[in-house]
Order: sequence, then structure tokens, then C-alpha cells
Amino acid sequence: MEKIWLKSYSPGVPAEIEVNDLGAIGEKFEASVRDHADRVAFISGASGVRITYRELDILSRKVAAWLQSVLKLPRGSRVALMMPNLLQYPVCLLGALRAGYVVVNVNPLYTARELEHQLADSGTVAIFILENMAHVLEKAIGRTPIKHVVVTGVGDLLGFPKKHLAHFVVRRVKKMVPPFSLPGAVSFDAMLALGADARFEPVAVASDDLAFLQYTGGTTGVSKGAMLSHRNLLANARQAEVWSDPFLDPDDEFILVTAIPLYHIFALGSAVSHIARGGVNVLVADPRNTAGFVKVLAHYRFVSLPAVNTLFNSLIHHPDFARVDFSKLRFAIGGGAAVQRAVAERWQQITGTPLCEGYGLTECSPTVTCNPLHITAYNGSIGLPMPSTDVSIRDEGGAEVAPGEAGELCVRGPQVMKGYWNRPDETAKVMTPDGYLRTGDVATIDADGFLRIVDRKKDMILVSGFNVYPNEVEQVVAMHPHVLEVAAVGVPDEDSGEAVKLYVVKKDPALTAGALIAHCRESLTAYKVPKLVEFLDELPKSNVGKVLRRELRERGAGGKS
Repeated sequence: MEKIWLKSYSPGVPAEIEVNDLGAIGEKFEASVRDHADRVAFISGASGVRITYRELDILSRKVAAWLQSVLKLPRGSRVALMMPNLLQYPVCLLGALRAGYVVVNVNPLYTARELEHQLADSGTVAIFILENMAHVLEKAIGRTPIKHVVVTGVGDLLGFPKKHLAHFVVRRVKKMVPPFSLPGAVSFDAMLALGADARFEPVAVASDDLAFLQYTGGTTGVSKGAMLSHRNLLANARQAEVWSDPFLDPDDEFILVTAIPLYHIFALGSAVSHIARGGVNVLVADPRNTAGFVKVLAHYRFVSLPAVNTLFNSLIHHPDFARVDFSKLRFAIGGGAAVQRAVAERWQQITGTPLCEGYGLTECSPTVTCNPLHITAYNGSIGLPMPSTDVSIRDEGGAEVAPGEAGELCVRGPQVMKGYWNRPDETAKVMTPDGYLRTGDVATIDADGFLRIVDRKKDMILVSGFNVYPNEVEQVVAMHPHVLEVAAVGVPDEDSGEAVKLYVVKKDPALTAGALIAHCRESLTAYKVPKLVEFLDELPKSNVGKVLRRELRERGAGGKS
């Protein structure tokens, strides 16, 4: 496909990036240490405790030394991280990467079954885990290759340097730690002490070496590990850098607020990019506590806030959010799931900054497209392909379709994964002969190069032979003033094969199913109008905040209405 999108780029954004000089993530971090040693690198949003680049260098070296010289792990060994957004995360992350190991990010809410699969499939031999989740590891560890366990507490590093804070936090959360038994496990503090006495021998990490086994959600089968190299992550970081540089004052402090969990590719990619540019990253461990989240935002004049639609939605409905200082906010980036127009418009009314939607996936490290940052309002698109990124919209037979026609979005670029770990058959299913990744998403591209996701192929609803895309229905329902949240799914129907069913969280208790269906009839053709409506107190969501349509489909298939 001709790169018709280049004409819509923001002034100053290049069509291509240089990818042959990217090096490794550890190298980029060490350059930031040299250039910004006394600049704050990470802040614990809940406590305000800060770690500078110099301190992060010292702490991550101890982790690297422990792995390398105390455990004597062979280079390339897999090391898992299972914790929320705590200061320990970047310390362990950088320690492992600097020593030439492969990081396996683990959702801390995993069950024992899910954890066992990921650790066994990846061949992980060491894990850093929050004590609150250690009882889950206890149930699974006997059927995994794990030989070394480091257990950390929420209070660890909060005494760095303000020791009294650690005592306060530990007293509050101790009751939340289920009992566990992991013989041979060491504490985070003990690991740092051992690492301080050990030698770290810097290793030459190549750009194409594996950095992460980043596991997909597994909604279409067994969870698979996307093999992401240092080049993949750093290429995506450079793409983000050139995309945003024309809109930044290089003398200003660049504060990023990370509310999405760092184990998720969206936050991980942002963090790697921010470390490479020497920025300040404020970590929010519990963004579902909206009041606490707003209090964190009120403490910082932040420049960037990447989040998912549900998080933006929860913020705009909090009474204190409008009092936050948005004077430095330049980029509010929505990803992970479709941004709804009603949320985007209300966001801009409150903050004065457009909500820019982007698109990415685990296999692309993650960003594929983003709206140009000069837009003045939400436009309903996922934006333009990033520099050095090719896209192709293809039909079922693999032929490219014309602009405006829907087809599967296929992607090629330096951010695309090397393949799935130990699954060449699965890799072959998603990679085309000409090197494109098949995303499984249905999209269109217009004459100016802007892409729109019609929907996930697997989420499409087939009503009497007609395709109905849940995103379209949800956008219409979300515009109703008495709707807080909505999800649309297909449920079995004797007459039409499938019917559209809504799951809705109300703003107004008086809202009725009939009123919603009448609202939909004004904007949707007859076969797209929902047939069933069920009201819930809340929608099921992943830890990232993405609505779990699969759970709702299963609920609908059970006959509830």
C-alpha cells in the first residue's frame, strides 16, 4: 500500500526512523544515568517516594549482580516479575535486562493454573513476586522450572530514603497477605544485600537479543509468549519520541503518569520510552481507586497520561478531577480498547486537551498507529501508522482492499515481534509470506491515511447474515446521558442466529431497557439495534481495565436477560 498517511503527519515528524543504532535497553538506561544522574526517574504515586537515575543505577546493579554472580544464571535465562506498579518493578526489570536475561512479565492477578502455564511454557527459573501473591505461586511452583524466588512487600523501597514510611505502609497491608510457604525464598532486602557484595560483570547485549517474553491474553486459545527483542522495544520508543518531540519543550520536565500495570505491554512500552529519554515516571499501583488516583494527579503537573477508556471514564466522573492542574498536559493517549466519543468529548471539556486514540498490540511492542498530536478534537480514528511502519488492509484471501473498504489490518515494521516462543506453527498463522503480521482486527483506511478499527474479528456479531460490530453499537449507547458504561455482545437467537445484547451500568437508576432500545433505533439500522438489555452494577474487566466481552458472551449464552 502506498504510504498515503505521510501527508497527514504533524510537521516535523519524519517518515522513517534509524533502527541500526538502537543498541539495548540497558545501554539506553545507562546513557540516561550519565546525562541525568540526579533527575528523578520513578515516583511512587501513593507515597511520593522518589528514586533518581543514579539511585536506580545502583539498585538495578545489585539485582543484576545477584542474578549473575550469586545465582550464576546462564545468560538468556528467563526471569519473571509478578507485582503491580511498585518501585521494585523498574529496579528488577533493569537489573535483569542489564545482565542479559529475558524478562517474563506476569499478571499479579493470575490464578495458579494461569501462572503455572506461563512459567512452565517460558522455562522461567527465577521470579520476583509481591508477597500478596506468593500463596498462588506456592500452589503452582512444583510444576514449574522455578528454582529461585524473591519475595517483596509493598513497603520495600518506600524506606528509600524515608524509612518511616515503610513501617506505616506495611502495617496497613499486612492483613492483605495470605499465608504462604516457599522454602528457600529470599526477601527483597536480603537479595539487595547479597547483590551489593557480589560482582556485576557488564555484558554485551545485542539489539536483536530477546528482552521479553510478553504473553498474550489467551482469549483465542492457549496464552502465547511474544518474543520481543531490545530492538523491537527501542524502535517503538524512538517512534514515540519523534512523534511527540515537535510538541515538547526540551527544557521542561517530562512527567508521565503510569496507571496501567507495568506488566502490560502498553505501560511497558511507555516506560522503556520514558527511561530512554530521561523522563519522570509516576507509578499508580491501584488506578481503580479513583479518589486515590485523582489525588496522585493533583500532586504533579504531568505532561502525558496513557490509559484505557474505562480509566478515562472513571476520572471524568469523579467530582474532584476538574480541580486537577492540566496546564502541562500535552498528550492523553487512549489505547488497549476503543475510546468512546462521549468519554473523549467530556475529557476535552474538562482538561482542555484532546484525547488521542492510538492502536497497538503485544506483538508490536505495542504501538502501530496514533493520532497526530496536532489534532484539536477526537476524530473517531486510531490515527496514522507510526514512522517506518507499513500497514495493509486485506480480504480473507490475502488481497489488499481499496481505501474505505473493511478488511484485516496487517502490519510490518521494526516493532513487530520475532515470533511466538516455541510455537512456529502459531507464528506461521499470523505472519504473511511478505512479512506482515495479521492482527485479527477489522479496519478501514481513508484517503488521508487515517485508520479506523471496525472491530475484532472474533467479537463480530452475525445477525441474519449481516455483520454487526460491537464498537459501533457501544459508541451509540454511550452517548445516552444516563449510561455510565456499556458492552455489546452477540447471544444465540432462534430467529436470527445471533442477536445483539447490551450490558449496561446506569448513571440514572430510572433508565429503562425500552428507553435504551428507542435511543439505538434513532442511530442504528434495524438489524444492529439491541434485542436484549441487562443492567449490571459493574462490567467485568481485566486488570488493565479492558471490558471482558468473552465473560459477557458466556453469561448471555447461559440465557440470562
